[in-house]
Amino acid sequence: MSISHVPICFAESQGIAIGSSLDEVSTGRGWTKFARLTRALTNSRSVLQQLTPMNKAEVVHKHSRLAEVLQLGSDILPQYKQEAPKTPPHIILHYCAFKTTWDWVILILTFYTAIMVPYNVSFKTKQNNIAWLVLDSVVDVIFLVDIVLNFHTTFVGPGGEVISDPKLIRMNYLKTWFVIDLLSCLPYDIINAFENVDEGISSLFSSLKVVRLLRLGRVARKLDHYLEYGAAVLVLLVCVFGLVAHWLACIWYSIGDYEVIDEVTNTIKTDSWLYQLALSIGAPYRYNTSGSGQWEGGPSKDSLYISSLYFTMTSLTTIGFGNIAPTTDGEKIFSVAMMMVGCK
Repeated sequence: MSISHVPICFAESQGIAIGSSLDEVSTGRGWTKFARLTRALTNSRSVLQQLTPMNKAEVVHKHSRLAEVLQLGSDILPQYKQEAPKTPPHIILHYCAFKTTWDWVILILTFYTAIMVPYNVSFKTKQNNIAWLVLDSVVDVIFLVDIVLNFHTTFVGPGGEVISDPKLIRMNYLKTWFVIDLLSCLPYDIINAFENVDEGISSLFSSLKVVRLLRLGRVARKLDHYLEYGAAVLVLLVCVFGLVAHWLACIWYSIGDYEVIDEVTNTIKTDSWLYQLALSIGAPYRYNTSGSGQWEGGPSKDSLYISSLYFTMTSLTTIGFGNIAPTTDGEKIFSVAMMMVGCK
């Protein structure tokens, strides 16, 4: 093979003279140039292979994987969400469409209980309305079904892996949320609906309903990944503010209801905010001497709740018009604590 057979452009790019003779190749210097030429040919072949377009099948595969990820969401999903692990037939993946929809239903019902439970406890309402009783019973049944589903739902382990072993799933649920979920699904409203239930037992069951509010911990974990959106953060802040004002309104009424009547002397305290409100709206308290021998009358529960919510809203926003004001020591202490919460 003669060096002169190599193309002139390639030879010139490698710094080799075209006029080299065969005698020069036989010398040591010629062998050195020949080795350089061979190495240059090898490197140029590898460069050409890298510049060659990828196989069409590989390109299609990468585009399909990208489209698959885009359909699942804008975030880069973990590996276990792209490739579903093999699970037993009775085990549900915690990120499947059914479980995601079910979690949103539980989320809405948890907000419902977070609103109704403090109201029913503080205003001591018995669910004599059949419609509300049926609705609360349906909510209890759904919470009970959620317990059954949680015994058959995978979870993420400490190392980020999906745990699908039924025994590990049961042990994990029993150690975490089982007791709270069980206490939250008991039919307290049905028990309180009976007229012959002892007042102490009824108050105990009403107090146990507050355990349902602990389910809000799941709500915070569920809504955590929405905090990167400005509109979602604004909506969540408004909802949290309204929910806190609702809870404080229930506590504010409970304090007034506890202090408006002196249990020892069986007299009404004229300095209580409930008594002042009753006089201002023309629905004063009156003592029934001929019948039950107890204090009756006063504002309706709807008016009491609206007035309580109005006071807590004005206190949290540090407006305070003064038409509803704390007068007793208990009311003043609670108002100070509420204003400290509002200033934060």
